Amino acid sequence: MHLSKDLERYYTVGNCDTLIKKMKMIMISETFWYLVFFRIGSFFKNEFRIPVIKQILYILFWVIHKILSIIIGIQIPLGTKINQGLYLPHYGLIVVHQKAKIGMHCNIGQGVTIGIAGRKEKKGVPEIGNYVYIAPGAKIIGKIKIGNNVMIGANAVVTKDVPDNSVVAGIPARIISNKGWDVNGNPYQNVKED
Repeated sequence: MHLSKDLERYYTVGNCDTLIKKMKMIMISETFWYLVFFRIGSFFKNEFRIPVIKQILYILFWVIHKILSIIIGIQIPLGTKINQGLYLPHYGLIVVHQKAKIGMHCNIGQGVTIGIAGRKEKKGVPEIGNYVYIAPGAKIIGKIKIGNNVMIGANAVVTKDVPDNSVVAGIPARIISNKGWDVNGNPYQNVKED
């Protein structure tokens, strides 16, 4: 389970440097609570091995997760492969296909869709690398690969592979920089300037 790393990301991004700030963040962050039930439900779906208990607990967390999905407006099916350190800054209209793969330390803004597209052998879902910042309203669809240290601009429509250390924007999305970005939208420090 990657929940502890998710919590660390929420603390870091929210500048929670005191115990009071950390407690406040835990109490009021709807998206963090959504992740709590997503991670626990996914654990019971994919990893827990005692059959009868697994079914009972999975059903319980599936129901809670479904209710939260409706209330908060985030649709990430239990069991979706999402690595540690996920950060959801705002709730609302986030849809992730259950077969998509998302790397570690990614940000997903509100209004984002990560979905299926294509026909026959080109049909598939995105595979997103590590340290990817997905701005609000972005659509990432089809059997494509998004590299590491990538920033996807607001409302971009991404239908083709994106190499490491790229910034993409537009409809359809195109590369506007190859200097790279970190998950907080800052220039990536390990990329050499031209």
